[in-house]
Amino acid sequence: MTKGETHRDRPWLIRTYSGHSTAEASNELYRKNLAAGQTGLSVAFDLPTQTGYDSDHILARGEVGKVGVPISHLGDMKKLFEGIPLEQMNTSMTINATAPWLLALYIVAAEDQGADVSKLTGTVQNDLIKEYLSRGTYVFPPEPSLKLIKDVICYTYTHIPKWNPTNVCSYHLQEAGATPVQELSFALATAIAVLDEVKASGEVSKEDFPAVVGRISFFVNAGLRFITEMCKMRAFVDLWDEICETRYGVTDPKLRRFRYGVQVNSLGLTEPQPENNVYRILLEMLAVVLSKKARARAVQLPAWNEALGLPRPWDQQWSIRMQQIVAYETDLLEYADIFDGSKEIEAKVEELKQEARAELAAIEKMGGAVAAIEHMKSELVKSNTARLRTIESGEKIVVGVNKWTESEPSPLSGEAGGIITVPDSVELGQIANLKEWRANRDANAASAALAALKSTAQEGRNIMEASITCARAGVTTGEWGAVLRDVYGEYRAPTGVSDTPDLGEEVTLDDLREKVEAASGKLGRTLTFLVGKPGLDGHSNGAEQIAVRARDIGMDVVYEGIRLTPAEIVDAAQEQNAHVVGLSILSGSHVPLVRDVMALMRERGMDNVPVIVGGIIPEADENILRQVGVSRVYTPKDFQLNAIMGDIVELAGAMESVGA
Repeated sequence: MTKGETHRDRPWLIRTYSGHSTAEASNELYRKNLAAGQTGLSVAFDLPTQTGYDSDHILARGEVGKVGVPISHLGDMKKLFEGIPLEQMNTSMTINATAPWLLALYIVAAEDQGADVSKLTGTVQNDLIKEYLSRGTYVFPPEPSLKLIKDVICYTYTHIPKWNPTNVCSYHLQEAGATPVQELSFALATAIAVLDEVKASGEVSKEDFPAVVGRISFFVNAGLRFITEMCKMRAFVDLWDEICETRYGVTDPKLRRFRYGVQVNSLGLTEPQPENNVYRILLEMLAVVLSKKARARAVQLPAWNEALGLPRPWDQQWSIRMQQIVAYETDLLEYADIFDGSKEIEAKVEELKQEARAELAAIEKMGGAVAAIEHMKSELVKSNTARLRTIESGEKIVVGVNKWTESEPSPLSGEAGGIITVPDSVELGQIANLKEWRANRDANAASAALAALKSTAQEGRNIMEASITCARAGVTTGEWGAVLRDVYGEYRAPTGVSDTPDLGEEVTLDDLREKVEAASGKLGRTLTFLVGKPGLDGHSNGAEQIAVRARDIGMDVVYEGIRLTPAEIVDAAQEQNAHVVGLSILSGSHVPLVRDVMALMRERGMDNVPVIVGGIIPEADENILRQVGVSRVYTPKDFQLNAIMGDIVELAGAMESVGA
């Protein structure tokens, strides 16, 4: 450095979380974003890919290409990264239950590019415990899921040493309502469970174990209370260092570093006045970049309009530019940590650490994170209930939602509504391509690879090599998933609804309870409300809160959790003699799935049962849903749960009396 020059730290990796429709369309988007200055990739996969189904499976209906890119086989993976040299790219893949499979496909695609696999850098999320708690793309029970996480870790530390084999994810915990203390303690308990599994396996030598600890990374959330959020990050740094040293005996401080990426909070993005989200996103970003001691290694920002639907390339570019301005135009990276020595900051960090240690001790007493899944899920539902009640009551102000709701028309949305919609033709095209792939591959090689995968799983061996062989042989995502479902079984996580107590009367419920009692008297039995989540959408927070509120006002609530077919939902509604059916779909698959539910109800003679639908639903689709017979449609702007409850009571009360 010459005299007069100022030292600047290296900026964090700049990413956007993206992928949709097809591998070809997503590849085009990646190239555009890289040309716009993005420095790493963050891949969003569609729900069939995330849950181990092929695009032609019944549960994939309506879901193909909606929330991410469909990857059914090696051909799709190669198209996704065509023209992008993987040896030089840092790629983050948000994939969990099928992480070993997607990593296998990525490795083979890189090999086919001529890459030195040992030089690959990137991340697979590979955190199943938070999937049980918040995001819902789990497949297998906890024990085999931990085993699969361990398999990826033990394979990568020798074959891909620069790869982050698990990205312990507290992001979705906050999206499900977690407090800062819950985010700290639940994520750290998960990391402990994973490392204990690796250590107990004996597959990593005592000498190598510290290096494995050093490859554990985290993926966090940052909300609008950015001072508290920044303190949370400093608490994460201290607590992780403490755990690595005292529990695992890691002496090298570099291997105890809290390495993390972040996507700032999407839960707080609003559908009303969505242009305000730009300021929310920027403020949330400050929490993870202002403090050098706790600065993120990689940052991805949502687009301003994600509460409305799938953002356009321009919207993602705006988020990239926000990061670039902070990183390159400000003097942030020229200074040491500007919060060191602050008594206020130190006191808050210490408070968070003490409370997190207490919760970690409670989880440890229960037997660790896996044994505490039901406890943690219930606590998240409780916290989210409390959060929503403060918004309903006005105690917590959300600009444009419960205060200052008047607004001039926004010029940002444009004639197309400001979002991308994925046409039905995408699913049809993906299914046709999948059938062609199956027809043209070496069927004997695929069968042999699947047989080897099954025996590997049955014998408890590391499945990575067998999965890589399957990738080379042309095996599909659904075939890989079906083999492991057969060996390990499937799992249904707790909903957390029945264990969530009534939190008091910040929002008055007496009037609604009286209305439910009156309607029940007219109906001849307690008003029965079925809440269903058709398809593969695992984001159940809204459904859980609707179920909790309905239960609290005296309804009989039927809620069986996520991932049900339309037929299973209609069967349950018929068996339980439901007075009203509520469907929650946030993945963009609402039109085909609701149509299927309505058609089945008509076939069963259930035309008189009102159906309501909630989700991220564009206005044009609201009209379609009403045309097929839906009684009410709710979107994120409809935050007053009591108003929704009133509608349900009204709809049920309008029915003719049915037998108890």
